[in-house]
Amino acid sequence: MKIILFTHPDFLNHQSMPRFAKMISGGLKQKGHEVKEWSPKAYFFKLALGKPFLEKWLGYLDQYLVFPISIKVKLLSCSSDTLFVFADNALGIWVPLVKKRFHVVHCHDFLAQQSAFGMLPENIIGLTGKYYQKFIHWGYDKAKNFISISIKTQKDLHVLLTKAPKISKVVYNGLNQNFQPIKNKIILRELLTNKYKIDLSKGYILHVGGNAFYKNKLGVLEIYDQWAKDFTANIPLILVGEPPSVELINFKEKSIVSKSIYFMKNINDFHLRQFYQGASVLLFPSSYEGFGWPIVEAMASGTLVITTNEYPMKEVAADAGFYIPKKIFNSQAVIKWKSVAAKELEKVMQLTPEQIILAEQKSILRSKEFSAEGFVNSIEKIYQQILLDK
Repeated sequence: MKIILFTHPDFLNHQSMPRFAKMISGGLKQKGHEVKEWSPKAYFFKLALGKPFLEKWLGYLDQYLVFPISIKVKLLSCSSDTLFVFADNALGIWVPLVKKRFHVVHCHDFLAQQSAFGMLPENIIGLTGKYYQKFIHWGYDKAKNFISISIKTQKDLHVLLTKAPKISKVVYNGLNQNFQPIKNKIILRELLTNKYKIDLSKGYILHVGGNAFYKNKLGVLEIYDQWAKDFTANIPLILVGEPPSVELINFKEKSIVSKSIYFMKNINDFHLRQFYQGASVLLFPSSYEGFGWPIVEAMASGTLVITTNEYPMKEVAADAGFYIPKKIFNSQAVIKWKSVAAKELEKVMQLTPEQIILAEQKSILRSKEFSAEGFVNSIEKIYQQILLDK
């Protein structure tokens, strides 16, 4: 197959999307297919001189003015049997340029789209944000073929499309890093204790994720704080990801276990894998996800997972996960939610060594359903199906 893979520009400094694109590109190249990547280059973006506001708007010029012109030129030398693959539905603005050619759009989540259309009232976005997301929707709505990373994402896609797609398949993400369990957590925890000057020798509760509203990072702090009030918080909470917001810092400072809460930023992939391996449990109470990478990464590392009893989280964790309700954003409901979640955390922390071993084995077994090889094999078949459809 001859494949053109549309990807996000490097200057946006995304983390997960480049890995996803690399999994597609590298996997298909290994199988003998010809893959070329197309993405916007930084021309106007460089003129911003590091100023975020200017970078955003000048970056738009590179993506939506300069890049479409270059696409039209490049298309002149593309054979008719070329398949155009969009690595993310957020790249949908470029779909109309190839809508009459073989194409497919990979869909991750539609949270920004749902927010723009007023479907997520807890996330209010501005007028320009609404127009931007509607622009993206206008683009991918022209596509005929889609691959979603979860059944939940596929259902959200079908709600947003104005016409039924020709092909709509679900292919779960594959792990694109080498996450695996460690034989001796005690030694690893000692290494982490020495490196970060935090006592992790008895274990720790881990959260991995950004500060986006749907990640419910404040909820992580609320559960830990409630656990300390209702039971005994005898191990620290480690939050790996973006620097904390003002709201998160304020909550930490007021918490009765403030000194046991640690925000870890700029953690590289190697040390992230170590944090997964050494954790007692991953606490991942997201309100929404397209897939939920940390769930699989933790399970593959031999770590138990507490997550929200909603799709796609329970779709991914299945019977290997421990579940809590989705947080409801009103004062009375939050009080009850914190209590229920703290009880579930205590239940997991009180598992016997034998129960922990069995639960970890179940987690590892479940994670094997999400291999990069399986992902590439599945999308290859769908790509070939699209090319056969005249």
